[in-house]
Amino acid sequence: MPSAVFHTLDRGSVRVGMVIPAFDEEEALPLVLSELPPGVLSRLVVVDNGSGDRTAAVAREGGAEVVSEPRRGYGQACLAGIARLLDEANGDQGPLGDEDVLVFLDADHSDFPGDLPLVLEPVLANSAELVIGSRLLGGASMDALLPQAWLGNRLACFLMLALFGARHTDLGPFRAIRVGALRHLCMADRDFGWTIEMQLKARTARMRVVEVPVRYRPRVGKSKITGTVTGTLLAARKILGWIFSWRFRLWLRPGRIPTYREASRDGS
Repeated sequence: MPSAVFHTLDRGSVRVGMVIPAFDEEEALPLVLSELPPGVLSRLVVVDNGSGDRTAAVAREGGAEVVSEPRRGYGQACLAGIARLLDEANGDQGPLGDEDVLVFLDADHSDFPGDLPLVLEPVLANSAELVIGSRLLGGASMDALLPQAWLGNRLACFLMLALFGARHTDLGPFRAIRVGALRHLCMADRDFGWTIEMQLKARTARMRVVEVPVRYRPRVGKSKITGTVTGTLLAARKILGWIFSWRFRLWLRPGRIPTYREASRDGS
C-alpha cells in the first residue's frame, strides 16, 4: 500500500481535531506525535487516563493539549477528549463545529499516523460520515494483531453482518467521523465497547460508513486489553454484549436512532 506521506489532502475550511487516549504510554506517545503529518490537524488532544508515568508531560512536550481523566476506560477517555474539542477553545482555535471532523488514534504506536490523510479523505470528500481504518484490509500480521484480537474481530464482524446487515472487516480504533454525525450517535460506552457502539449506532442511523486499509505493527509495550487474559475476556464480554443487547433493543424500538441525513435536513 502506498505511503500516505505522499498523499495530497485538501480539507478546505473544515477543521480536523484528534483525540489520543493514553494510559502509561510515555515511551510510545512521542513516536506517535512525531509521525503525525504536518498541517493536517487543527487541534490535538491527548487524554491522560490516570497514567502513573510521564504520559502527560511528553504529550505537552509534543505540542498536544492535555486532558486529565482519572476515571479509567477507553470510552471514558474518548468522551473526555470529545468534550474538550467540542466545548472548549484553545487559544485562537474555537470548539469544533458540526461540519468539522474528529479523528481517534491509539497512543501505543501500533497504527501509522502517516495514514491519517487516507482515513480523512472519504469524510472530507463528503462520501462518508464515518471512516474506519481497517487493519485487516491493510494486511496486519499476527505479530501485530494478536490471535485473540483477530478472532474477536472476525466474530464481531460476522455477527454485525448476520444481525444488522453491516459489512465490516475490523473494529479498528483509527477512525474519523464528522462532528455532527458523532453528536447524532450520542456515544455513551465508557470502556471496551466504544468502537462497536459507534459502528452499531452508525448502522442504525444509516450513516455512510467506509473502511480504508491502514498499516499496523506490533505496539510498543504490552497491550492493556488483548495482552492479558482478563482484559481479553472483559473486552469480549463487552463487545458481544453490545451486539446482542443492541439487537434486542432495536426489536423493542426500531426507531431508537433517527436516520442521520433525514435528521440533519430537519435540523434536529
